[in-house]
Amino acid sequence: MDPDFRVRLAAIDRLQALQLRYDDMIPRREILKNILVDDRSYALFNPQAGIHRPRLFRGSAALTIVTAAPRANRPPPYDDAFDEASGTIVYSYRQGSIDSPDNRALRAACVEQVPLIYLMGIAPSVYALSAPVFVVQDMPGQRAVLVQIGSRATDLTPAGIRSDSEVRRYALGEARYRLHQHQFRFSVLAAYQQRCTICALKERSLLQAAHIVDDTHDLGEPSVRNGLSLCAIHHLAYDRHVLGIDPVGTVHIASRLLDEDDGPMLRQGLQGFHLERISMPHRPQDRPDPERLGLHYEGFRAA
Repeated sequence: MDPDFRVRLAAIDRLQALQLRYDDMIPRREILKNILVDDRSYALFNPQAGIHRPRLFRGSAALTIVTAAPRANRPPPYDDAFDEASGTIVYSYRQGSIDSPDNRALRAACVEQVPLIYLMGIAPSVYALSAPVFVVQDMPGQRAVLVQIGSRATDLTPAGIRSDSEVRRYALGEARYRLHQHQFRFSVLAAYQQRCTICALKERSLLQAAHIVDDTHDLGEPSVRNGLSLCAIHHLAYDRHVLGIDPVGTVHIASRLLDEDDGPMLRQGLQGFHLERISMPHRPQDRPDPERLGLHYEGFRAA
């Protein structure tokens, strides 16, 4: 029986509540707030290390593992990676001795098969959550462990991981997709200064990162140059080819709507932006790719 199980459960509950509040993009300032269990205070996260075992834990296994967000033009300090073939995450030991306190806590999680929290960096100080996760294999020769994402419904018990391997493989793919989409959204909205590129709306809850070219296309990778910061109504209009943006950034409204009279939303929200220019990001490397804009605009003209 894991002596720290109740703390693990409370920690996961706390972070999953934050996950809902912040649309799966949890700010570090919230993760740094301790939780109270039986009048004892437990930290969920160590900002100085990727492997965290609270000081008051009675067991030897870690509570939280973290992969830092990628930084522009800098290689990652560790080679943490999703392995789709095995349905696992390869998570690196901390640099230094394999018997350092952090590495012992990570390796003990494999022996004891306790549920952990995995925080994946979306951007500096912003994280996506996967929990519970389990260390399923220790590979000291490679200075890494293999981690699988479990199911809260079946695996968050003192008995440890019990879910079907296909369920865990699906959870891994979903986590990878979420991480990439969140990194895309964060980067695109930051490039456009948290505003809709068409109407300048800055209500964050209504802003979305739109793909210019769909991710099923060869040019459809989740990069800033394949993205636009759009409010919900303009994103939907763009995807449905009611609104188009040509390669130089001019907005076009479908001709069938230009002469319609259907209230203020149509008049001000769509017709009013016909032939206006979008607001471009300040940095040239963040501006939308004209080739991709052209591909999407061809679809608009053909609609």
